[in-house]
Amino acid sequence: MPDKRPATEGAMFLVPEPKKPRNQMVIENNKSRQIMESGPPRLSNMEAPIMLLTGHSGEVYTGKFHPEGSLLATGGHERLVYLWQVYGECENVSIMPGHTGAIVQLLFNKEGDTIFTASTDKTVGVFDTMTGQRVKRMKGHTSFVNSVDCARTGKPLVVSGGDDCQVKVWDRRRRQPVSSLNSTYQVTSVCFSEDSEQVISAGIDNDLKIWDLRKNAIVSTIGGHSDTVTGMSLSPDGAYVLTNSMDNTVRIFDVRPFCTGERCVKILTGHQHNFEKNLLHCAWSPDGAMVSAGSSDRSVYIWDTASRKIMYKLPGHLGSVNDVDFHSIEPIVMSVGSDKQIYLGEFEP
Repeated sequence: MPDKRPATEGAMFLVPEPKKPRNQMVIENNKSRQIMESGPPRLSNMEAPIMLLTGHSGEVYTGKFHPEGSLLATGGHERLVYLWQVYGECENVSIMPGHTGAIVQLLFNKEGDTIFTASTDKTVGVFDTMTGQRVKRMKGHTSFVNSVDCARTGKPLVVSGGDDCQVKVWDRRRRQPVSSLNSTYQVTSVCFSEDSEQVISAGIDNDLKIWDLRKNAIVSTIGGHSDTVTGMSLSPDGAYVLTNSMDNTVRIFDVRPFCTGERCVKILTGHQHNFEKNLLHCAWSPDGAMVSAGSSDRSVYIWDTASRKIMYKLPGHLGSVNDVDFHSIEPIVMSVGSDKQIYLGEFEP
């Protein structure tokens, strides 16, 4: 068997061409090769600074990024969960059936392998992200389920709230809810505390209720809003809750167990709610420095949490903006609306 030729002998090495900055384009003519600036510098790895995702045939009520950032999920009036790619052409990669009513809220678990959905068909859905199959349907509510959240701690717990005035806590491994909490008024929004020992709920009575799951009782009631709370989000550090309300304010509440004094620490204004009475959601940026909220005036609002100033008012939608979410790694914000459209846009971090 002949010896192998040394790699250096007549071998070709491909030297990769250095990448040009994303804000430069090369202009060629007969005499010279010029590099010209083509707009402001790019801030993310998306195909374009603003991407429009179309495919829904009904209003889109909810949308969330996958924790790893390469996918996003949306749901709405059509009763289907859509899975999209964040990069490239932002193609729709999966459509998951399983509900017989509109999907009003969805979210990924911390690992990203499961999607939880709240629906007007009175159920909470559990979907496998990889297979696109519905793996569980949690039945127990007697009216529309408006909100759903899952534990951050890795516990297999899910909480839901609905128009039947019930806050239900579920263990994914069981059929029936592990606890049912009677809220007296219709519940429009729920979330877990950082350690999953407490649940925070809000509804048409305008107040935030903090429930202790060991006692199955309310340990704190927080006032502040003067109209229905439509969306709620726990801060990245777990110390604060962001709320969106029909009183046209977004508020930040301190929900730490031993907080004394005034719980409402920030009030943000500018966005709007209208006669449609949609459940408009809200979101924190991953570092907690910014918050965003849906608005019925067709704009996406982003505030600086420290100064309470509006940093961005992003146009584009032709209907109410129902949900917003920040990408976990890059400066990208997503918005979904009643115009059946999904926008991804870069912002200055």
